[in-house]
Amino acid sequence: MIEHIEHGGELLALIIRASYAKPGISFFTDPALSQQIAYMQHPDGKIIEPHVHNPVQREVHLTQEVLVLRKGKMRVDFYDGAQSYLYSRTLEAGDVILLVTGGHGFEVLEEIEMFEIKQGPYAGDADKTRFRGICADQVKE
Repeated sequence: MIEHIEHGGELLALIIRASYAKPGISFFTDPALSQQIAYMQHPDGKIIEPHVHNPVQREVHLTQEVLVLRKGKMRVDFYDGAQSYLYSRTLEAGDVILLVTGGHGFEVLEEIEMFEIKQGPYAGDADKTRFRGICADQVKE
């Protein structure tokens, strides 16, 4: 239900499958990552105390994205930092993925609806380097 996509000892992505369920609060990410993901399951009547988030200065050196697939199916292709293809995984409705490092590309296999969540502010063209991806016949799962 949780898959760590790694290459050379480096975490590329974290996939949380739609079937994941566990009472309480489960954090999936290392506290040092600039993007954090937790799953929460609470019973009726649970009180989550009101709170505010304190101003804390943080430095973000790399954009990390969270994708929440609401509908459909898509393939995620993973690349290392040198833009070499590594392998692929298929996501289905309800799956969540945190893209941590390395490169990635996507092919929509069934019409999708998804949310993308990432740090801002958006840096425009300076935010990413585009490169040529693989063809469907090169997929390694």
